[in-house]
Amino acid sequence: MDLDRLQQITSGFSEKKILVIGDLMLDTYLWGNADRISPEAPVPVVKVSKIEHNPGGAANVALNLASLGCQVSVIGLVGADAEGKILTNILDQRNIVCTNLVESENRPTTVKSRIIAHNQQVVRADRETTTDLSEISNNALVAAVKLNMNDVDAIILEDYNKGVLNSVSIGLLIKMANEAGKPIYVDPKKTNFNSYKNVRLFKPNMFEFKDAYAGNESLEVAGFNLKNELNADILLITRGADGVSLFDGSDYHHIPTKARHVHDVSGAGDTLIATFALSDLCGATPEESVAISNYAAGRVCEEVGVVPISFDMLNEMLNHHYSI
Repeated sequence: MDLDRLQQITSGFSEKKILVIGDLMLDTYLWGNADRISPEAPVPVVKVSKIEHNPGGAANVALNLASLGCQVSVIGLVGADAEGKILTNILDQRNIVCTNLVESENRPTTVKSRIIAHNQQVVRADRETTTDLSEISNNALVAAVKLNMNDVDAIILEDYNKGVLNSVSIGLLIKMANEAGKPIYVDPKKTNFNSYKNVRLFKPNMFEFKDAYAGNESLEVAGFNLKNELNADILLITRGADGVSLFDGSDYHHIPTKARHVHDVSGAGDTLIATFALSDLCGATPEESVAISNYAAGRVCEEVGVVPISFDMLNEMLNHHYSI
C-alpha cells in the first residue's frame, strides 16, 4: 500500500455518516497545584486553577469520527442533570448530532472526574450507575435508533459496561441494523461478548479476550474460535504496545504498533475503531483499514491525555511513515 492509496481511502471520510450507540461519559479534569497536606487527613490539598470537560466513552469515539471529517450522530443516555447538559453542549459544538439522546430522571450522567496536580493524577472520582437500562429507557433507545437508521452508513456499538448496551438492547440493535443492511462495528466488554453476533467487526482488547476465553489454545486458534462463534466478518484484538491481531476470513495477521513515542495510551482504542470503521466504509481492505487505524492510534498515543485523531494528524503520521 502506497501513500496515494492511503490518501484515496481517507479522502472519502467526509462523505460517510456513522451512528455511535453506547455509554456516554463526561470526562472532567480539575487542574491545580498541591503545596500542603490536609490537616483533616494525610492527603494533598489541591488548589484548583482550571476545570476542563471532554466527551468520554462512546462520546469520545464520536469525537474522533467528527475530527476525521465524518458526519456523526450519537445515541445513548444522559441524566437530567447539569453534567448531561454540559456533555450535550460539547457534542453540539463539535458538530455531533445528539438530538435523540435518552434522558433519565433516575440515572445520572456518567462522569469521571480527575484531580491533577503538577501534571500527576491525584485521584479519580466516578459518578455512575451501571445496572442495565430500564425497560422504558431500552425502548426509548431502540426507538431513537430506528428513527436514524436509514440516514447513516454504519453503526458503531461502544460498550463500557454501564448498562446502555445490554442483553435486551444489543440483540434488537443488531437485528435492526442487519435488516437495514448497515455494517456494525463493536467495541465490546466481556460481560456481553456472546450477545454480539453477526457483526462486521468485533474489537476486544487482549485483557478482555484472555479473560473471556482463557484456555490452552494459541491466540490464533482461540481467535478463530471466537470469530466463528460470533459469526463476525472480522475479529481485531488490540494488544497495547504489542500492536493488533487481525482475523479476516481464514487469514491471520499480526501488525505491530506504529507510535513513534508513547506518552499516553488513553483513548487509543476509541481512535482505532473510529478510523477502522471509516476506512472500511471507504473501500479499504481489512488489512488496509488496520494499517490506517493503527497509524491513527499510534499518533494519539504521542499526545498527553485523551486526544482525538484529526485529519491533519493522521495525514502527518501517514506522510512521515510513507516518505521515509
